[in-house]
Amino acid sequence: MLEIFASSLSFFVLLFLFSIGAIGSLVLRKNDWMANGWSSLFAISGSIWGLLLSISIFIMGSGKSISLGRFSYPLLNISFNIDLLSVFFIFLISLITLFCSIYGIGYVRHYYKKYNLGVLGFFYNLFILGMYLVVTASNGLLFLIAWEVMALASYFLVIYDSNDQENIKAGFLYLVMTHIGTVFITISFLMLYKFTGSFDFEAIKIGLPFVPLYAKNIVFILAVLGFGMKAGIIPLHVWLPKAHPAAPSHVSGLMSGVMIKTGIYMMIRMFMDILQPIPEWWGFTLMIIGSVTALLGVLYALAENDIKRLLAYSSIENVGIILLGLGSSLSFYSLGMHSLALLGLVAALFHTLNHAIFKSLLFLGAGSVISETHTRNMENYGGLIKYMPQTALFFLVGSMAISSLPPLNGFFSEWMTFQAIFQGIATLGISTRWVFIIAGSSLAFTGGLALACFVKAFGTIFLARPRSSEFNHARESSI
Repeated sequence: MLEIFASSLSFFVLLFLFSIGAIGSLVLRKNDWMANGWSSLFAISGSIWGLLLSISIFIMGSGKSISLGRFSYPLLNISFNIDLLSVFFIFLISLITLFCSIYGIGYVRHYYKKYNLGVLGFFYNLFILGMYLVVTASNGLLFLIAWEVMALASYFLVIYDSNDQENIKAGFLYLVMTHIGTVFITISFLMLYKFTGSFDFEAIKIGLPFVPLYAKNIVFILAVLGFGMKAGIIPLHVWLPKAHPAAPSHVSGLMSGVMIKTGIYMMIRMFMDILQPIPEWWGFTLMIIGSVTALLGVLYALAENDIKRLLAYSSIENVGIILLGLGSSLSFYSLGMHSLALLGLVAALFHTLNHAIFKSLLFLGAGSVISETHTRNMENYGGLIKYMPQTALFFLVGSMAISSLPPLNGFFSEWMTFQAIFQGIATLGISTRWVFIIAGSSLAFTGGLALACFVKAFGTIFLARPRSSEFNHARESSI
């Protein structure tokens, strides 16, 4: 009981830190330096607290969920639940937030006297707070409120550089698409409420026997559309390569590394927890979607010359890889192969973590290059390794990791995904084996094309001869 109380208190302290960070930034908005310092201080403090909280709960070793307060209103129980899945995503959000917030201290200085840093700090902290609420909400309506907080805060971050009309257009497209996704999610929760009489996730699980199969199938389709739109699955990805490059680079790192994974989180929560047992075709469907998303995502990235758009398309590719692991896990679980289902789920979560790390690293590296060269067009770069050797080194590490080259982290999570797929090919019947064969072929092609993509990116940016004499002034970024 004492441990649960301590966890509850620690969680509310976490929410309090980001709330104070947001409010204080707005209060200090007339002083750029103070607003930046206040926002960064509480974002960094909050992320460290989140890391400590997630690690401490994990060390407890309890697979039981922790209920954090309950205030009842009609149709809405304001309560938060932390189980091991939530702990994983709290850790993920905290880790990437820590690095992006440290980076942002110096990065946002070029906005001084140009834009309001208090507004940036307010929406930045609110955005992070929204992500924490999304992965801990235990009620459908509370989840939708948190989802909306996250979506609106990230929208204002996308359009922060409002002097560029392309950013305004990208923000509008993002706002429209995210609310279309929210409509699908809302309808899915309403269908579950119709048959279970509750929006509470635990109550839905208890009442699931009263939900007919056709309704579960409709909920699955709506959830894939709603959460898949946030994750950036093809063909629902159109907002992502426009919105992510428009945001400040440390925000791009958070959006691409963490925010799109909230869609993955809810797919896992819905399909592997709330809606069990599930039909076999759900997992196969996710694998087909993952195969198409991974392959087309990397093809789009390979053809791109805008460095941040290239990284955004690469995020679409990696979401596809995560869905291959998740889809294989669902397929195995529905067939009663629990050990193989665990392999697929671990592969999906491992790649979720790895992608968050190396993609945020690449976005931060790209932000350093852009801040020095004032362009996102890679065709204008060249030879920057001479002027920015540290940035080149970290970008190379990120490029190797995202290309799944050993011994870096991307290799191991992609290897685990291959192992899950190969097990499906080896153990399943001919009627279902073909899905795993398609998935394996797609993943193999994707890996080769990703390597070509980032050889091109690193070579174009940092190697060869400079393509412009204007880059002679380029220097390493500093806090």
